[in-house]
Amino acid sequence: MTIQDIRIRQIFDSRGDKTLEIVLYDAGGREFTAQIPSGKGRGEEEVQSFDYEKAEDVLLNILKKEIVGKDLPSVMELDKALIALDGTPSKEKIGGNVMLGISIAFARALAFQEKKQLWEIFRGEFFSGIAEEKKPLIFSNFINGGVHARNNLDIQEYLVVVDPKDSLVDSIHRLSVLYKNLGTFLEQRDNVNNPPIGDESGYSVDFPNNFEPLNVLGEFITEFHLENEVLIGLDAAASGFYKDGKYVFESNTFSNEDLLSLYVDYYRRSKFLYSIEDPFDPEDGESFRKLLGELRDKLVVGDDLTTTHPDSIEKYATMEAVNSVIIKPNQIGTVSEACQAMKIARERKVKTIVSHRSGETEDNFIIHLAKAGGADGVKIGVPVHERIFKFNELIRVYED
Repeated sequence: MTIQDIRIRQIFDSRGDKTLEIVLYDAGGREFTAQIPSGKGRGEEEVQSFDYEKAEDVLLNILKKEIVGKDLPSVMELDKALIALDGTPSKEKIGGNVMLGISIAFARALAFQEKKQLWEIFRGEFFSGIAEEKKPLIFSNFINGGVHARNNLDIQEYLVVVDPKDSLVDSIHRLSVLYKNLGTFLEQRDNVNNPPIGDESGYSVDFPNNFEPLNVLGEFITEFHLENEVLIGLDAAASGFYKDGKYVFESNTFSNEDLLSLYVDYYRRSKFLYSIEDPFDPEDGESFRKLLGELRDKLVVGDDLTTTHPDSIEKYATMEAVNSVIIKPNQIGTVSEACQAMKIARERKVKTIVSHRSGETEDNFIIHLAKAGGADGVKIGVPVHERIFKFNELIRVYED
């Protein structure tokens, strides 16, 4: 397929921050777009993200000369060309967000040309050995803390995890009901109208301590008789409270061993707690390994630790530091590299959770990536605002 032209638009993400939309034109002049989320909490190993002015400069001085007009047969060949053109590990020359946008928009153009869905393009090119059609767990962020909120919680996310055994429509409806009822409970508890929300639309209110949200969510699960369908997940995002080799948590200083003991105690006290993401700083991989040794039947999830990088996933899977990883394509910069990360995880029997970012857009690409790669979970927030587009696409792609 020939790329006739590429343009870049500046748009606003879910936080009201500026981000990019890539617009690609095929030989027939048809327009295909990709909106790239910005993200707020960024891992140290993530690729470079360019603002609009820098992206425009790259487009005019590099991409229009080297990519526009080229006949490229596949996503892989386009990504190879972009990676070679950039030539740096962290995408410093072209920008990981620019590269990813071109990669996604090109895949959409291919899907149109071949009269296929986007996920079918990815499945055929990168995941031909996958045949199962399992529905993914839905990780839905109900309570925000850490850098995503203005409250007293150190832990960044408290997630309701739904297993849609039968119907995605029914499961998403139950998520909506739980979310609204939690809002009503917090209104009554705090005597306020419309409790504040954080960057990912989870409620952003104060709690007596970091364990109390687990108690509240557990009570809701029991009250609505959802014990066989709903669990709880945490994203500790521990790098946010890691300072000088120690963890500052609830105004106390914890060693890595102290924090490990606290997490194990959380699991002992909450029968619904199923997963914990980034429980330690990325520099503290050994603590991940020790925690997984304590929690073999639970998920210990890498995000800032692994940053959707195939080599990092290989390293920490071999080390038995994680048994699940977050897949965020804009951490790595191209569709093909994100797919390779998923393939490596699958080969190492590590579960994959394809995830949104805090600065999200209406783009539903990640649903197609999850479907193509047989992801074990999708982390897409709560079914409100711009994230409703992903929930609707989840239903369409998996149940139509």
